[in-house]
Amino acid sequence: MPEPEPAHVIADDAEALAVARALADAFRPGAAARDAERRLPRPEMDRLSASGLLGVTVPAEHGGADVSAATLAEIFRLLATADGSLAQIPQSHFAYVNVIRRQGTEQQRKFFSAELLAGRRFGNAQSEAGTKHLQDIRTRLTPRPDGSYTLSGVKHYATGALFAHWIPVLARAEDDLLHVAYVPADAPGVTVVDDWDGMGQRTTASGTVRLDAVPVPRDRVLPHHLTFEGPQLHGAVAQLLHAAIDTGLAAAALAEAVDFVRTKSRPWFESGVETAAEDPLLVQRFGELALRLRASEALLATAARAVDTARADLTDDTAAEASLAVAAAKVHAAATAVELADALFEVSGTRSALDSLNLHRHWRDARTHTLHDPPRWKLQHLGRHVLHGTRPPRHGLL
Repeated sequence: MPEPEPAHVIADDAEALAVARALADAFRPGAAARDAERRLPRPEMDRLSASGLLGVTVPAEHGGADVSAATLAEIFRLLATADGSLAQIPQSHFAYVNVIRRQGTEQQRKFFSAELLAGRRFGNAQSEAGTKHLQDIRTRLTPRPDGSYTLSGVKHYATGALFAHWIPVLARAEDDLLHVAYVPADAPGVTVVDDWDGMGQRTTASGTVRLDAVPVPRDRVLPHHLTFEGPQLHGAVAQLLHAAIDTGLAAAALAEAVDFVRTKSRPWFESGVETAAEDPLLVQRFGELALRLRASEALLATAARAVDTARADLTDDTAAEASLAVAAAKVHAAATAVELADALFEVSGTRSALDSLNLHRHWRDARTHTLHDPPRWKLQHLGRHVLHGTRPPRHGLL
């Protein structure tokens, strides 16, 4: 992985949002072609690194802007309105930055803060195929006499790893507890395979990572299991970014539908109007779709505020409220993204189904991304809380 260009250091939330808007506008025109050709977005990822956005959560004491959760969510929403794959790639980056912030030593936080401000990218290597369930992690950190480790295993759905400078790897150590090993992408024994063939989010390169006795210094391993032994926001922040992506995907689909109906659709002959945009039945349908999107945006904003409130005063109660607020936002945003991406064709008519237009990328991206984890379990936790006052469990998906 070549060294990135020196990155800009973003000063505050306002600048972060301005940079995100500019990048979204720059990435949007090429999104359809990148998807159709499965052209991996290396230039765009380099531009994202150089922009400074990947370092916006670095704490102020280490030179970063330490932006709010509300700002971070809006960054992801904006990027997703432009390109559903590009927005997904850095999601794990910020999740594993949070592990360092919570579990890293001062020396580790200082080292990785400098890496982040320089534009280095984190990927991920966490999910495994063929195991009993998602948290059945078999990748192992084996101790060596000098205190370092060797790391062995195979990971799948490793979004961002192909573009990464560092690959955080979820593994079990000799105590059988979960740790995260931060491994340079070019370390001996690391192989990143571009074998992702998903129908959507085609350019995330969410393929396979093979780890063959990779040497890992002791100070590059963090005790992730400790994250969940007290009130925590790891899962809430990670899920907030997924909800932001879904909300952005929905907005992109609605914007595409608006443009198509205004400029390309013909009115139905029974409507008696001159343009499709004047058809009262279409006006009604667009009102319904706009309402769904507004609700997702409002729930996202509410969830982000709950996360920021909990960051300022982290207790069992504030952490639980943040997780529940994010769960509600994620459930609604996931359903809305799929609904609006489908409705794009309903309101636009037969011509919108032409493969050459590639409008189906919105549905493919939404349907693929919303499979990340099941909304039905989020509804379970919301129901248990409202009926019994049960706090949600502490894990990385809530």
